[in-house]
Amino acid sequence: MTNEKSQQVFEDTEMNQILEELLAKDEPITARAVARLHPKLSAASSITRHPARVKMLEHYQQRQEQYRHWSGKLSKQSKAVTSVAMADKDLRIAELEKQVALLTASHVAMIRAVGEMGGFSKWAQFFADYRESRLELERLGALPLAVVSQISASGWKK
Repeated sequence: MTNEKSQQVFEDTEMNQILEELLAKDEPITARAVARLHPKLSAASSITRHPARVKMLEHYQQRQEQYRHWSGKLSKQSKAVTSVAMADKDLRIAELEKQVALLTASHVAMIRAVGEMGGFSKWAQFFADYRESRLELERLGALPLAVVSQISASGWKK
């Protein structure tokens, strides 16, 4: 069984390389095209009947679709217009990153203030029904981290 798993990884690696080549050459990405180029797979059905291979094929087909979409847009524009548009998008991304950082910092400060006033349990109850939102806030670092200390008869312990 170990041999089958290692061979599976090997086949996926080969298929990945073939898909990357097709994408780079902008050749249509199909199961037949991959099977034609693959040294071990002789039929498209070897790809379409295998869930992991199908998923990989679909992923690369989507990438090719996006690539062609943007490539078509860029070919209709001059280099100067494209450069200006890219610069504008870079500025917009930087602006949005600053806004996210500011909102994250203000969110952490707001939660701390609510917690200090004793209202954190109400805030937590509100977000209990919004698990995905809480997880996203955690991922963004927008929830404060607290050090929990245990009280004992001899005083504070950390």
